[in-house]
Amino acid sequence: MDKKMTVNGKEYEILKLLGKGKGGYSYLADDGTRKYVLKQIHHEPCDYYQFGNKIEAEINDYKRLKDIGIKIPDLIAVDIEKERILKEFIEGDTIYELILQDKMKPAYVDQLRYMCRLLYAAHTNIDYFPTNFVVQNEEIYYIDFECNEYLEEWNFENWGIKYWSKTPEFLQYVKENSIT
Repeated sequence: MDKKMTVNGKEYEILKLLGKGKGGYSYLADDGTRKYVLKQIHHEPCDYYQFGNKIEAEINDYKRLKDIGIKIPDLIAVDIEKERILKEFIEGDTIYELILQDKMKPAYVDQLRYMCRLLYAAHTNIDYFPTNFVVQNEEIYYIDFECNEYLEEWNFENWGIKYWSKTPEFLQYVKENSIT
């Protein structure tokens, strides 16, 4: 892992890897005054998801979610050439971590159901997996920008809810992936 990365010529110190998703690696980055998330797009194969232009999708999905009114981090900069995005760092535990620690609250699911009402009205789904949500000051934020056209089989009630508590699906995922 590089210790420093640039976005549009500005250098950021990489503090740690936050996670790897279908489209990229997300790092905690610092410019000396504040922390950010720096996402480096990757082109590794994904057998269950088809991509077009990933950096363009990040920009378009961000705009779409902002227009819908979903709580997401601000998009600060995009470096098209290096395929990097810089976004606001939302400090807090992920829903995934809260489930593992038995600190999940019904209010978080209620907040997600409110997001779903906004999303479904806009014919949109997001990636409901609990690593994509951070709780800060008792409010949940969707920290990914991925969104897709609404399909009932991939909505929260039919897919996402399976991972928002210690269900067999969640526990199987933990066993197979051991994310901490």
